[in-house]
Amino acid sequence: MVDVDDEQGTADAEPDVAEAEPAFAEAEAPGAETAAAEMEDRLRRALADLDNLRKRCDRELARARMTERAGVMSAWLPVVDHLELAASYARDSADPISQGVQVVLDEALAVLARLGYPRFEDVGERFDPFRHEAVSTVESDAPPGTIVTTIRPGYGSDEQILRPARVVVAREGHQ
Repeated sequence: MVDVDDEQGTADAEPDVAEAEPAFAEAEAPGAETAAAEMEDRLRRALADLDNLRKRCDRELARARMTERAGVMSAWLPVVDHLELAASYARDSADPISQGVQVVLDEALAVLARLGYPRFEDVGERFDPFRHEAVSTVESDAPPGTIVTTIRPGYGSDEQILRPARVVVAREGHQ
C-alpha cells in the first residue's frame, strides 16, 4: 500500500503486515528446526576449529621463539668462551682491564642463566650422554663413568641443552 503526500509530492511505502506474516510462517516449517540445529552445530564446530587453530599457532610461535633464542645464544657461546680464556690468563692480575674482562664474563654467564641456559661442568658427576660429550677416558681413583675433568663447559638445563660439556671420563682399570 502506497500513500502519496500531496504537499511534498513524495510517496511513502508502508509494509503490509498481512503480506509478511505468511512468509514468516513458512520459515517455521518442520525442516526449519533441523536446519537451525544443523547451522548451530556447524557454528560450534567452526568455533572449536578456530580455538584449536589459535592454540596450535600459540604453540608454534612459542617453539619458534625458543628455537630462535637458542640459535642466538649458540652463536654467542664462542664469544663467552673467548672471554673466559682472556679472564683465565689475567685471573691473578690486578689490572683494571683484566678485572673488566672478568666482569663482562660474569654478566654474559648471568644472561645465559637468566635465559634458561646456565653453565655446567659436572666434575664428579656421572657421565650423561645427553648433557656431556666424552672426549677422552683416563684411569682414575674415581668410579668408572665419573667425570674427572671438564674441557669445555656446557650450557643448558635438563629440558634443553644448548651445548653439551666436553668432558674426560674415568674408566675401569685403576684400583
